[in-house]
Amino acid sequence: MSLEITGKLVVKYDTQQIKDTFKKREFVLDISEEVNGTVYNNFAKLQLTQAKCDTLNEFNEGDILKVSFNIRGNRWEKEGKVNYITSLDAWRVERATDNSQPVQRNPAYMNTPNFPPAANPAPAPAGFSAMPAEGSDGLPF
Repeated sequence: MSLEITGKLVVKYDTQQIKDTFKKREFVLDISEEVNGTVYNNFAKLQLTQAKCDTLNEFNEGDILKVSFNIRGNRWEKEGKVNYITSLDAWRVERATDNSQPVQRNPAYMNTPNFPPAANPAPAPAGFSAMPAEGSDGLPF
């Protein structure tokens, strides 16, 4: 599964040599979103592995990046307990162009004037009842 996201580079960590045959480099993107004037902070930690670790050298913290990545998951058992780990494995990192848009967009209903619904909705118009009349099947037709 290949996904893509655009965000601001917040942190880039040093490359870690995990085993003789495996190394990784983690980095964090700020993918915060504004919904109806409220900013929701979201930070995603991704990783590059093996020869791709050097990809981050050409970027600075604060740069807006477009990252292509895959979701990877592993299962392991230790002392009788099963654990799972999920990794966001980046395979392409590039500077975002001016017309790049974050991949994660608000659903259309979230951009309407009535979202989120008001805590105290307006009263029903005169003559309208939310409860069906007695003996009625409750259907409007």
